[in-house]
Amino acid sequence: MSPHTKLLTTLSLLLGTTITTTSNHWVMAWTGLEINTLAIIPMISKSHHPRAIEAAIKYFLVQAAASALLLFSSMINAWSSGQWDITQMTHPVPCLLMTTAIAMKLGLVPFHFWFPEVLQGTSLITALLLSTLMKLPPLTLLLLTSHSLNPTLLTIMAISSTALGGWMGLNQTQTRKILAFSSISHLGWMTAILLYYPKLTLLTFYLYTTMTATVFLTLNTTKTLSLKTMMTSWTKTPVLNTTLMLTLLSLAGLPPLTGFLPKWLILQELTNQELTPLATTIAMLSLLGLFFYLRLAYHSTITLPPNSTTHMNQWHTNSPTNTIIAPLTSASTLLLPLSPMILASI
Repeated sequence: MSPHTKLLTTLSLLLGTTITTTSNHWVMAWTGLEINTLAIIPMISKSHHPRAIEAAIKYFLVQAAASALLLFSSMINAWSSGQWDITQMTHPVPCLLMTTAIAMKLGLVPFHFWFPEVLQGTSLITALLLSTLMKLPPLTLLLLTSHSLNPTLLTIMAISSTALGGWMGLNQTQTRKILAFSSISHLGWMTAILLYYPKLTLLTFYLYTTMTATVFLTLNTTKTLSLKTMMTSWTKTPVLNTTLMLTLLSLAGLPPLTGFLPKWLILQELTNQELTPLATTIAMLSLLGLFFYLRLAYHSTITLPPNSTTHMNQWHTNSPTNTIIAPLTSASTLLLPLSPMILASI
């Protein structure tokens, strides 16, 4: 990809995200989502590999269908209420259609089918953008309309996403697919608390973005695409692999790391809302995800390969370590003592 194309797509991504997150009109929000979709497709397909082309087509079809459904729901709402304001979703039918459209864009169950396949077909950096930045505009729309959403539908989606994200990640050997199911599981946690404490959903997303960015950038530095190559990366960058293990444990939500903070707050708020069965269910389902996080941590630091690899380029790489990994790792592992200040800020 040429520098001009990369600059254009990056600026378009920032522009589309900004338009959607700052707009109060459904048409402007839809426009920002479309700009985002058109900007990320060249990044997905830039390797010209058949899997990358397949991933780009899948992503385009799903996002186009979701955008059309979103525009259709906003038109029905404008027809019934006479206004295009995002916060004024009054009719139950457009609320249901809008929730379905945003679930398709986010990759919530049962509309998750495209997300692992798209991440598997693209590069690690583009997968990072799909897992973090591209989820912010749809999540913003959910936050703006949270007061009019169906609680039963969101609860079912939250439990299903947490369960499927943990269950499907158990037998995966590709790191991008594992992180895709990890994203689906974390989206279930965000959806569970959306109606009762929207700011906590946003805090969970920010912390998830920090931890996921650390993992993706570390894997990109060591060129790790599967568990087999992760076992050989210890000999190249032992310190980086040690910090990767801590970040993975934080992503699993183990105390005293940063990832424990959002899960702790979500479980506390759900209990305060007298939703103890829901809190217990998602807490138990998160143990499924804990298994594959521990397996990733085990492969990254505790095991050594039984014999030397046949791919010499796995051992001799000259890619420099990204300097932003150090502050991201610190934020991904050491923010729990600052929880009083974080809670005061939200």
